[in-house]
Amino acid sequence: MPDFRIPPHQFLNAVHTVSASQAKDLFDRHLAEDAVFDVAFPVNRLKGRDAVVAGFFDPLANALKDVRRRDEIFIGGPNRRAPGGHWLASVVHYVGNFEEPLFGVKPSGHLAFLRAGEFYRVEPDGRISEAKIIIDLLDLMRQSGGLPLPKMLGTEMLFPGPATHDGVLPTEQADGEKTLDLCEAMLADLKAFDPDTFTSKGQTGDDGYWHDDMLWYGPGGIGSNYRWSGFEKDHRASFLTAFPDRVGGDHYCRIGDGNYAAVSGWPSMTMTHAGDYLGVAASGRSLTLRVMDFYRCANGKIMENWVLLDYLDLFQQMGRDLIAEQSG
Repeated sequence: MPDFRIPPHQFLNAVHTVSASQAKDLFDRHLAEDAVFDVAFPVNRLKGRDAVVAGFFDPLANALKDVRRRDEIFIGGPNRRAPGGHWLASVVHYVGNFEEPLFGVKPSGHLAFLRAGEFYRVEPDGRISEAKIIIDLLDLMRQSGGLPLPKMLGTEMLFPGPATHDGVLPTEQADGEKTLDLCEAMLADLKAFDPDTFTSKGQTGDDGYWHDDMLWYGPGGIGSNYRWSGFEKDHRASFLTAFPDRVGGDHYCRIGDGNYAAVSGWPSMTMTHAGDYLGVAASGRSLTLRVMDFYRCANGKIMENWVLLDYLDLFQQMGRDLIAEQSG
């Protein structure tokens, strides 16, 4: 059986390396004419192939000169959630010299690694018909020296690839469905938490979902951390204090592939802004959050978790236009 992951992977990696006429041919062959892309704020929805090219691919090429794609994870599988179908998911960096503004973010004039999380629906004819993409524009602002938020709680860093270096088109690994089972069980128990300790049932310990040496790679505004204690200190405590009634897991896509799984909601989370967060005073507003999670598991434990959050959209709902506030 042909591997449905390979043609889209080849297309996405080739489209920024060829001439304009060759790129048009690639778009015509690999994107459905009525494709719909939902991209992080401020891009939002793009409808139709021409709008997708003009609204997403062209701005990347214009802002990041000689842009190239570097996949850290690229997996695929049948979607457990409606609307079903075959989906791909990737953690990627777009690499180039940041010489022109990108969606309002000011250029640095230097090398930039723009990280993104991407989910693509692939039709039986091999064309991409739908996509959800979170580009981490907050981290791009950090790289340009204009981050309009306080210093990150965790560690500011480039997203690393998997420790095992096998996340791109994985083969001969574990059963992806069992990997997804593990992550779904973790997410189900993660919903409830102790408001004093911020702990949730079954997450750690010998019978817990997470390995003792878990690594959690967070987006711009949060940063990354190590072990469950670091995750609680550098992200979870502040987030749950600000949004104690948060309800997540409203996902349009959940897939497993070998030792990897990926889930995403658009939005995934609903919550009330009940406490101060990253310099923004509690507003009492009802908020939603677009979320992407990518997992690597081994021997029945979650080892690594890459997280993309559309924080520009979240802060816009809280009354902050972070693009307008960037310095530099």
